[in-house]
Amino acid sequence: MDIIRIIIAILLPPLGVFLQVGIGKHFWINIVLTLFGYLPGIIHAVYIIAKK
Repeated sequence: MDIIRIIIAILLPPLGVFLQVGIGKHFWINIVLTLFGYLPGIIHAVYIIAKK
């Protein structure tokens, strides 16, 4: 299941984080990082998914 979440996180980073932790601080941090740049959002999303 984590592989699917990582693929989703590469395509849409906030969605990958949402599927892992729901709407919380990490979700909002990821939205801000994705708005600043697509790559920081991907890195944060993959980190959140791999951490669990």
